[in-house]
Amino acid sequence: MIIELIWIGVIIIGAYLLGSIPTGYLAGRILKGIDIREEGSGSTGATNVLRTIGKVPALMVLLIDAAKGAGAVALVNGVYYFIGTSVLPETWQAWLAALAGFLALIGHSKSIWIGFSGGKSVATSLGVLLAMSWLVGLGTFGVFGIVFGISRIVSLGSIAGAIAVATLMIVLREPLPYEIFGCAAGLYVIVRHRSNIERLLAGTEPKIGQKLPQEANSN
Repeated sequence: MIIELIWIGVIIIGAYLLGSIPTGYLAGRILKGIDIREEGSGSTGATNVLRTIGKVPALMVLLIDAAKGAGAVALVNGVYYFIGTSVLPETWQAWLAALAGFLALIGHSKSIWIGFSGGKSVATSLGVLLAMSWLVGLGTFGVFGIVFGISRIVSLGSIAGAIAVATLMIVLREPLPYEIFGCAAGLYVIVRHRSNIERLLAGTEPKIGQKLPQEANSN
């Protein structure tokens, strides 16, 4: 039992710390000497990096943040590869992958390295989904792409993708832990978009390339 708890602890701590790598914050500090949390929307995600730093840094942040999510699931698979199923039962693997994936989302949005602040966990969620089920990941990205393509609003595409995750998990008959992750992660991403939802309802949410209302008012 003690050995099992140790390995579970490794997964929990490792997944959170992996997710908490503050990619967008580091991009702002290294490339422009700014605290990106004090710019634009205050998020450390790729959209705010695009708004405040540029396209190439935003793409790099997007890819790295997605890799953090995929890495959390890979951590679980790596532990099982290393220790086999003699320590942790095989039936736990999917549950631990779902737990690790969700902890990576928490780490991204509540990073220990930057005062438990961060981004909205969209890219990290996509990375987790691609590692769990590439079909669900691609389907979610497809929903995001369609909604974003029509509206040109990143947050609206992200919210639509978050809603689609649970449906895709169930329709494709993924394991129960993955379905639960889809519901929990989708809800978490939507909650992280509270301010965006308020602006969407008010008709003030900016399209891609536009400034936030408060930015426009301050110039």
